[in-house]
Formats: sequence, structure tokens, C-alpha cells
Amino acid sequence: MSIYLGLDTSNYTTSVAIYDSKTRTVTQSKKLLPVKAGEKGLRQSDAVFHHTVQLPEVLGKLDISGKDISGIGVSVRPRNVEGSYMPCFLCGEGTAQMFGQILGIPVHRTSHQMGHILAGLYSAGKLELLQGKFIAFHVSGGTTDCVLCEPDSELLVKVTPVSSSADLKAGQLIDRVGLMLGLQFPCGAELERIAMESTKKFQYRPVMKGMDCCLSGLENQCRKML
Repeated sequence: MSIYLGLDTSNYTTSVAIYDSKTRTVTQSKKLLPVKAGEKGLRQSDAVFHHTVQLPEVLGKLDISGKDISGIGVSVRPRNVEGSYMPCFLCGEGTAQMFGQILGIPVHRTSHQMGHILAGLYSAGKLELLQGKFIAFHVSGGTTDCVLCEPDSELLVKVTPVSSSADLKAGQLIDRVGLMLGLQFPCGAELERIAMESTKKFQYRPVMKGMDCCLSGLENQCRKML
């Protein structure tokens, strides 16, 4: 039996998880970073501070004491491309490196985007897709990408960008519309709840530039409707 620890300190959530290879189960613990009412997001310095405070708390909820951990996986940057960097990921990387040195176990560094892709396959029960090529969509507050994924002996999955949003990202659009309505940031869950209560239907198409889309026009259309 092998147990693996995973850490991800993205811009808005402190996340840790344990994977048990014997039972093939994942146990997770996560907590959103606090954002002041009315604010549109967090400065990186604030995100780093909150991750530093929250990591011991979310790790404590996993109860990893006494467990024989075989390895650690950690997100160290947003995407696996040159120049992709955010200071908030240093919190998870530093914690993983510390555990690795103390326990004498390997630390495997990956990207936040790769975590989303693999988590999606695991949750959908479609890990067999890793054996061939497939298209993945990574839609979040900082990324709106369509990527081609294919097997790679070193990286496990080679990710090649196909298209993306040229301006606003989908998550940014959702949060900006939510803030227009007076919702608390991040607004996704509450905005979805409100939308599910409505019977109205709206059809708007984003502007396309080649394979890429532009979402800022949708923000302007939503503002005009208020």
C-alpha cells in the first residue's frame, strides 16, 4: 500500500489531499482564501500570507500523522509553459520540499493546470484517456484554455495549447458580473444558485479571433442589462 500527499496553493484556495493506492480513494481538505467584501480579488502578497496561515489548518484536517507517505505531488506554477509563474505557489512548493526532506521521500513538481486535467479524468472515471490523445478544457478565474493532451514518457501528459481567451477569463467574467449584483467574491457558487432559480434564457456569443475568444464583450452586455 502506498499513500501520496498532494498540495496546491492557487490564487484563491489552499488545497491538500491524500491518495491511497490500495483503495484508490482520495481524501481532500481545502479552504478558500479570504477576500474582503467588495474586492475583486487578492494581491499575491496577501495570497501568500493567507496560504501560510491556512496550510497547517487544512493539513491538520487530513490527519496524516502516522501515515507512511511514499511521495508528494505539488503544483509549482499555473501552467507548464515558460514564464508561467505566481508567487502563491511557492507556499505549497516550500511545504512539499520540507516534508520531502524530513521524510526522505520524492517530491514531484507539476502545474496547476495539469492538476485540473488529471483531477477531471479521475472524477469522471476516465483515466484510460491518458493512453491516447484527448482535448481538455481548463476554465477558471485565471485560465480559459482548450488544450491538446497526449501521452509523454517524462511529463505523463504533454499539453499543447489549442485556443484560449484573448482578454477576460471565464472566471473573471463570472466574478465581475457577480460583483455587479452585489455578491461576495468569489461569486461563482452564488451566481449559479441565482441562475438556477431563473426561467429566462439568454443567448450571447463571444467575439472570435481565429481560434481564440474574447469575453470582455459579454461583460459589457451584462452591464447594460442591469
